[in-house]
Amino acid sequence: MVQDEKTEDLLSRSLQYLKAGYPIHFTGPSGTGKTSLALALAKRRKKPVMLIHGNHELNNKDLIGDFTGYTSKKVVDNYVRSVYKRDESVTETWRDGRLLEAVKNGYTLIYDEFTRSRPTTNNIFLSILEEGILPLYGTKMTEPFVRVHPDFAVIFTSNPEEYAGVYQTQDALLDRLITIFIDHKDLDREAAIVSEKVDITKKDARAITALIAELRKECKTDSGPSLRASLMIAKLAKEMDVPIDGSDPAFQRLCKDILGHQISRCIENDDPLKQAEALIIDACKNMKVT
Repeated sequence: MVQDEKTEDLLSRSLQYLKAGYPIHFTGPSGTGKTSLALALAKRRKKPVMLIHGNHELNNKDLIGDFTGYTSKKVVDNYVRSVYKRDESVTETWRDGRLLEAVKNGYTLIYDEFTRSRPTTNNIFLSILEEGILPLYGTKMTEPFVRVHPDFAVIFTSNPEEYAGVYQTQDALLDRLITIFIDHKDLDREAAIVSEKVDITKKDARAITALIAELRKECKTDSGPSLRASLMIAKLAKEMDVPIDGSDPAFQRLCKDILGHQISRCIENDDPLKQAEALIIDACKNMKVT
């Protein structure tokens, strides 16, 4: 992860919040580096990391665990020829879920895109964050709950509620989190990331990120193309030996392939893809390499 001064400050603050016992929640548009931030923050705790991806099928069995089958044991004793003894037993096999494992052992849990899970599933975190216990709902365990290890910490990430497949989070859970909004980085910061990750000049990197930022303005109700698009264009242009030049047909074609569909989703007319490609060509022709 490319860490500039602002990112370092954010990670330092967030680490202090975690040490004080408060969970962190990074939220913002797709492609702004929320998961990378969560991983970098978890690494600073120097504890084992458990990763959970939110989805609508996630349930308590996935989080807590479940009995996964049976183990059969049979003992036959015929040591004395006149005596035949047979002993057979069957026991259920239990497997801890990821949340239970993290809670018991004091791991750092990253719950990525947690709002893609149903709110009823996420209700279990209320007891963890408020009472410091993990209820063992729906299990045959002899204990009703497990106490949360003092080293346990959790980092949430989420996309905005208007994104497809995202559930509205209950206020009771959000009230217990320190929520930090992560937006697209400014041109210089994005250019620095592209330059370092793809190994191109900062001048070329800035030209690409400026192009993406300009097209992002067309998506007023959508986040538009992200830093990922800049990285794709830079990497493919380098590997395919395509000059980073807005007037070059090969570069224009590359930009249309990568950005066309995403920009078309922001346009409401009979032929959104055609208009999107026209916008991309105009933006390419207006590119400035500084």
